[in-house]
Amino acid sequence: MKEADVVILGGLSGISAGISCRRHYPDKKVILIRKEGTVLVPCGIPYIYGTVGGPEHNVIPDGLLEKNGIELIKGEAVGVDREKKIISLSGGETVGYEKLVFATGSGPLIPPIQGINKKNVFPVKKDFIYLANLLNAVDKAENIVIIGGGFIGMEFADECRKGRNVAITVIEALPRCLQNAMDDEFCDEAQAKIEETGVKIMVNEKVESILGDEEVTGVKLASGNELKADMIILGIGAVPNTGLAKKTGLELGFRNTIKVDRYMRTYTDPDIFACGDCAEKVSFFDGKPVGVMLASIATSEARIAGANLFSPTHNNCGAISVFSTVINERAFAVAGLTERHTKQTGAEVVITTAEAPDTHPAGMPDSTLTKVRLVFAKNTGIILGGSLSGGKPVGEMVNVLSACIMHKMTANDIVKFQMGTHPALTSSPLIYPIVNAACKAVIPLTH
Repeated sequence: MKEADVVILGGLSGISAGISCRRHYPDKKVILIRKEGTVLVPCGIPYIYGTVGGPEHNVIPDGLLEKNGIELIKGEAVGVDREKKIISLSGGETVGYEKLVFATGSGPLIPPIQGINKKNVFPVKKDFIYLANLLNAVDKAENIVIIGGGFIGMEFADECRKGRNVAITVIEALPRCLQNAMDDEFCDEAQAKIEETGVKIMVNEKVESILGDEEVTGVKLASGNELKADMIILGIGAVPNTGLAKKTGLELGFRNTIKVDRYMRTYTDPDIFACGDCAEKVSFFDGKPVGVMLASIATSEARIAGANLFSPTHNNCGAISVFSTVINERAFAVAGLTERHTKQTGAEVVITTAEAPDTHPAGMPDSTLTKVRLVFAKNTGIILGGSLSGGKPVGEMVNVLSACIMHKMTANDIVKFQMGTHPALTSSPLIYPIVNAACKAVIPLTH
């Protein structure tokens, strides 16, 4: 039997947890056990089908583990004896631990649609060989139907059309694509951008059944309409991989995620931690459970878990929910609460907008108009959220907004920003949109 001070079950967030542990406790022996032969960059999976050209260009090298002194065991953990602190693998091997981390991630949500198991219906799995087969199917397809107009569905639609003569239709049950993540203005902008490429969007529609004998030939919608399809991609969300956790006797919480405290310790066993998609999330704003699954949250939790394994060091502040995407070369990003979220909770807020070119002057090459929308709490002036669209700078501007939210900055604080600017890299300091949107909030917040 092998033994280690720390054993981690899982892939991407498990790597971050292991590295964090080694940084804080360099004398501890760490073993990572995972079933997958190759770890993929989850957020990069849609780009396999266009921009990067194959799953081999979207992997995290195992050398990262070796560099940080973490031993890798490729195998499937099938049992955990908490009393004896022993993990059993499918091949019969056993591994002893002092501290254990569940970082088992998530898998695709598969809806109970009639015909969902037909050939050429593809849930988005985080498996190298599976995704390579999916690429072959995309290359042969003439009519692709994507079920789900969230990030996964929209990114797949955008990527699968690149370099191919293929008809792509996205089916979304809500009135707008990306509606769970963004306000109407940005949803409409994103839909318009992808429709420019020839992708068809159908909202307020549900797939009732998948047509065909063994292979898919089309879909029947709840409205009665039928669409041709020789391939279907499911992009409607993910569910946590917590089967082993449940078998181990760990308490599960919201949507079957593992219940953890602010130190990422499980409620059931102080020597077992959990992080990433398999762990329960609570909102930064009200402490209530939330169902977000984002790599940014997973890696943050992993760093916290690794640091806290032998001494409480870091406290998880909760999920702010920061994300970004690119649709037909235009970036969209959100940090924290949108106007839609605040309306659902009844919060009194002040909302301001600003826009500016991301270069100065606007005539610089590749200049793009950046739009910013900020949400402030009416009674305190504290920033609650921000939404953006524009060029590549949006990807880092949303991180600035996340830092502002995390540190509960007010509009007055943001007005005093001293931002670094350059004609080719940023908006002009005279009209920097984050600051200008904050400036517009100051007077309404004082009345």
